[in-house]
Amino acid sequence: MHKAQLIAVDMDGTFLNNEMDYDRRQFADLYPKMRAQGIQFVVASGNQYYQLRSFFAGYPDIIFLSENGGLVRDAQRTYFQSTYTPDVARKVAQVLTALPAVEWLAAGVNGAYVLRSSSDAFITDARDYYHRLQLIDRFDEIDDDIVKFSSHCPAHETAAYVARYHEQLAGFAVPTSSGHGDIDIIQPGIHKARGLAELGAQLDIPLQNMVTFGNGGNDIEMLQEAGLGVAMRNSPQDVLDVADAVTTDNNHSGVLTYIADHILTANT
Repeated sequence: MHKAQLIAVDMDGTFLNNEMDYDRRQFADLYPKMRAQGIQFVVASGNQYYQLRSFFAGYPDIIFLSENGGLVRDAQRTYFQSTYTPDVARKVAQVLTALPAVEWLAAGVNGAYVLRSSSDAFITDARDYYHRLQLIDRFDEIDDDIVKFSSHCPAHETAAYVARYHEQLAGFAVPTSSGHGDIDIIQPGIHKARGLAELGAQLDIPLQNMVTFGNGGNDIEMLQEAGLGVAMRNSPQDVLDVADAVTTDNNHSGVLTYIADHILTANT
């Protein structure tokens, strides 16, 4: 591991505690120290850019790798963007719509879109993660470039639906599950490591000089490909297996503690 030039953190289950917050006082102390050492702080999540930005008012230099790497931007600049072609997006929507037990939304560059016929519970949950959310009656109403789809199925059938998506979407979309019935439908080859590589190319920061933190299946690529991949202690075994190091869990500021104890000291 060379000197860290970039730190990328997943949010849910990693940087955020179970109350969907973080130690803001500790972060306020560490952030200027990171910047003083030339470290770029990046939020790398499957969530929407506008939702992620809401956690960091007052930190204009943070870059947000949103939608699992499909959209990388800050308030002024888009570093990388990859979207479905309209035909492929329509095909994914048709597959999802044909499954009665599945609810879904389409995540675009400018907002997210959910069917008005969806359950109140699904719409309410979606608003927590997609701060720009529009209700639609049918997919063809959307006037936006689609980055990914998020779907929800009965929790006990998650594995079966992942297998079904693999079969029905083969060649043009890839399912990735975070468990509990939540399955994202992402573009082939688009994941957090790809987004970091594209960002790194523009910032002249190689993956080898990046430190990544994560706890879920959609973090595996960036944990593997970064110079140092750190898993949370609350991660499942397949994530722990690919990590270079393990820190304490998300409810004990595992990310910030590791940065303070290992990254900032190593950079001095």
